[in-house]
Parts: sequence; C-alpha cells; structure tokens
Amino acid sequence: MKKTIFITGASSGLGKATALLFAKNDWNVIATMRKPENETDLTDVENVTLLPLDVTNAQQINDTIEKALKISKIDVVFNNAGYGLAGPFEGATHEQISNQINTNLVGVMHVIQKFLPHFRENKAGTFITTTSIGGLVTLPFNSVYHATKWALEGFSESLAFELKEFGINVKTVSPGGIATDFAGRSLVMTQHPAYQEQMNKVLSVFMDPERAKDYSTAEQIAEVVYEAATDGKSTLRYVAGADAKAMYAQRLEVGEEVFRQGIEHTFYSK
Repeated sequence: MKKTIFITGASSGLGKATALLFAKNDWNVIATMRKPENETDLTDVENVTLLPLDVTNAQQINDTIEKALKISKIDVVFNNAGYGLAGPFEGATHEQISNQINTNLVGVMHVIQKFLPHFRENKAGTFITTTSIGGLVTLPFNSVYHATKWALEGFSESLAFELKEFGINVKTVSPGGIATDFAGRSLVMTQHPAYQEQMNKVLSVFMDPERAKDYSTAEQIAEVVYEAATDGKSTLRYVAGADAKAMYAQRLEVGEEVFRQGIEHTFYSK
C-alpha cells in the first residue's frame, strides 16, 4: 500500500522539490500552500493532491487536515512552511515579530497537534520539520528568525521523548544555504538607521558569491528529507548540506565562545 506524506509550504523551493521527489518514489503527496490556484508545476503530477493552507490560520489548519485525513492515512508530516526575518531587531515591528513566530513556530505546533490523534491511533507516523543550521548556530541580524528555529529544535527534541512510546518519530532537517529564491521571495527585512553601517558590512559578507558556492540545491536537501522519512531510525537531527555540516562540526569542535568569535571576525573584520 502506498504511503502518504503531507507537506506544508510546497509552493516553491524545498517544499516543491520534496513533493516531486516523494511522488517520483511512488508516494501519495498532499502538497499544501497558501494559494494552490497559482501552482503550475505540481498540478499534473500523478499522486499529488493540492490543498490550501496558511499555517497562521488555525481554522484552515483544522479544515485542511480533516480534508487530508479523509483522502488518506497519513504516514509522514513534513512541516516546511516558513520564511526569514532579517535586519536590526530594534527596527522590527510588533507585527513583523508576531508574523515570524506565528509562521515558523506556532504554525508547526498547531499542525503537529492536529495530527497527533491520527498518529497515536495508528501507533505510527513521522513528523519532520525544516529547521535550519540557524537553529544550531547564529549569525548577525537574524535574531527573531534564530529564535524560531532554535525553538523548533528544542520543541522537537522534547516532543520526541513523549511520542516515542506511541511509535511516533519526531525529526528535524537543518539545511544550510539552499540555492532557491528564499532570499528574495521568503525574506523580510527590518530597518533602523543606527545599524546601517553594521548592516552594510554584514550584507557584503552574506552576498559574497563565494558563499553561494557551498549552497545545496533544493533537490539535494529533499533527498535528506526522504532519508529521514524512510530510514527506519529514530534519529532526531539531520544536518543537511556541506556548508551546514561543516559549520555545525566546527561549533562542536572549538566550543561556543571560540565559534562566536569566529563569526564576529567573519562579519565584522572588513
């Protein structure tokens, strides 16, 4: 019997690449996004069903998941919807902070909570959540984004304990840079004049084409999601991409303070 994966944030990048990969491997895919009526790549793919889902809309979460469960038993839930908020924290509006936390963190919690009875009844199921290398290390001018991603790592690690006896796995995939339109389409910037000189320094490092050479494709990270869904292990954390693996390994090797000093040197020495 075919297995089914439910994906949030499937309109582009990693979400779409994951939907295509699972469909190619003969899974049923329920791909959700805010505006499925605008989707073109997934509409004609066999095994893919499109449903509307804005993860900040509690009622729509309930309605869409109820609809999905009528379509099929769900084996894997992949929480991928999210975006980045960057720039000076002092310049962040209340709305920007709330939107970031509601999308990246609270939305994931609500989706997982809604699926829990289904997974418990089946004594099986896997939750996979896209966090980020930014859930394990930090970079300048990403404080609210990091807050959500570190929270997801802690939430997932704790949740894994309480769900294990029901046969439910909780996993995170922590990618580094992905060569998608995340920086354009999925990035919101805060502004504050007092930080402009600092921001210019930091942005010059972020935008250096050399950094992008180590980025993964969305398809490469999708392979890690597939591994997490199918390897039969209870491994919690899948650090994904050469750049993320190198950065996390360095933090563990040299210790937090030395690592932080290295980040500071990288972004502020120019």
